[in-house]
Amino acid sequence: MTPTFGVVGLGRMAQALLWPLLEAGLVEREGVRAVVASEASAAGLRQAHQLTVDTDAAAAWTAPVVLLAVKPQQLEAAARAAAQAAAAGSGASAGGLLISVLAGVTLARLQGLFPAWQCVRAVPNTPALVRAGLTGLAFADDVPAERRRWVQQLFVQVGEVHELPEAQLDAFLALTSSGPAFVAVVAEALADGAVAAGLPRLLAQRLAHRTLAGSAALLQERDLHPAQLKDMVSSPGGTTIAGLRQLERAGLRSALIEAVVAAAERSRALA
Repeated sequence: MTPTFGVVGLGRMAQALLWPLLEAGLVEREGVRAVVASEASAAGLRQAHQLTVDTDAAAAWTAPVVLLAVKPQQLEAAARAAAQAAAAGSGASAGGLLISVLAGVTLARLQGLFPAWQCVRAVPNTPALVRAGLTGLAFADDVPAERRRWVQQLFVQVGEVHELPEAQLDAFLALTSSGPAFVAVVAEALADGAVAAGLPRLLAQRLAHRTLAGSAALLQERDLHPAQLKDMVSSPGGTTIAGLRQLERAGLRSALIEAVVAAAERSRALA
């Protein structure tokens, strides 16, 4: 069967995107051709998921749509494989759709390396693993509206989708892709504080996670400004305002702002 969907680099993020596509019927399992770096990984994926998985990228580049999810240092090798497939007459000579999830790799660079392909730059975040993700999309000018809608439908399977000017993707990445790590540090610190105050470790962790999840749900479902929630919880002379004073003394607000800015600057530097 001629492949219809190639995956170059079937790692954790690519798997998080592929499984919902298969379940929704947007991609047929028999039409998937995936590539991984090692035969051991390929064998494990073949056995666990009944997919065609190889270490040779040639077959993946024969598909009309390819999800590119390799490590940035493997990008040049992926471009050579695509060019070789095209030269052999089996790859896309024109009009293939390439969806890249590589951080910091611009549309201009993708188009330079993959001139036969219509290129999309996607920035999904780790919560896509539980279908609670956020994805930013930027399209090359030659991607038609019908294909744009299909790509949006692809990423809607794992969460919320935002089409943005490419210039805004670095800030989007800094907040949504790096942000889960910042939130994880906050969750860990809250649990540590609860342990210091007397709670058992496992209970403290669970309560910290639920507190963050519940607070995020309240902010979103009530469409609250964060300051509104803060004021709802802060009683005059109470426990919360005492804790907030300490956070201000420690510079938490500034530290988080600078963390997001630093992540955005690093993303620009990688480009």
